[in-house]
Amino acid sequence: MQTAIQLILTSLQIGAVYILFSLGLTLIFGVMRIVNFAHGHLFAVSALVVAYTVPWLADTGLPVLPAYLLAVIAGVAVAMVLGFLMYVFGFKYFQRDMVGSFILSIGLVLLLDGILLKTFGGAVRPVPEILPGTVTILGASVTVQRVALCAAAVIITAALYWALTRTKLGKALRAVSIDHEAAMLQGVPYNRMALAGFMIAAALAALAGALIAPISIVSPVIGADYLIKGFIAVIIGGLGSVPGAILGGLFVAAIETFGGFYLDPTSATIAIFVLVIVVLLVRPKGLLGHG
Repeated sequence: MQTAIQLILTSLQIGAVYILFSLGLTLIFGVMRIVNFAHGHLFAVSALVVAYTVPWLADTGLPVLPAYLLAVIAGVAVAMVLGFLMYVFGFKYFQRDMVGSFILSIGLVLLLDGILLKTFGGAVRPVPEILPGTVTILGASVTVQRVALCAAAVIITAALYWALTRTKLGKALRAVSIDHEAAMLQGVPYNRMALAGFMIAAALAALAGALIAPISIVSPVIGADYLIKGFIAVIIGGLGSVPGAILGGLFVAAIETFGGFYLDPTSATIAIFVLVIVVLLVRPKGLLGHG
């Protein structure tokens, strides 16, 4: 029983990051009808900035927790600037163009791979422990910073869901994702909504990268694995569906955790792809998709 609880808690911790990452992907697709393969680099940039900034600030005498919070702000800011540049000089001209945006995003992946490797080097960067100690939940031991990661991801996800359902901006984004032409006829500025959706997605990827940095080994290629898992999550849940992205992220994390424990990581990865195939065969639009 204790093992099962430990695995469930681990799944929730991993799933929290997958959810934040996949929410950005599904938001971009819902608003702009494009698939951004460079989304993982926004995640990686934020994690790298945190990994390099925290030790530097700690060496100046600043306590680790304030150093981490400042590094998170810096990482999110850098990622959002990069996201803004990607939109203004690239995706702005390929809205609702799946083929053009696909080619553009692949080009950006190659370009950003080289820039990140040149800027940060190929070595991995650990982040000092931010919140030391462990807590016991239903007999299972969990580190404090993993609990904090999960709590932060839940708060961010809840805030996004509230914003999408209760605020004027959120309702406009939802209207554009359902029918952009009808939304424009009602006075919704589509280009502004596209930019807003893209920047919110960039912020979600950056926050996910900043949250995962203290419990992972950070390198310039860290975004690639999360990009694959994020796409799998949104495919399972349904492209453009926020609840679907949440459900898909939890599904992927659960299979990865339980499969890796009872079988092996390779078998778990195969099981994830088998699940995608089954979902596409039975329900091509995803579990909660509408189109």
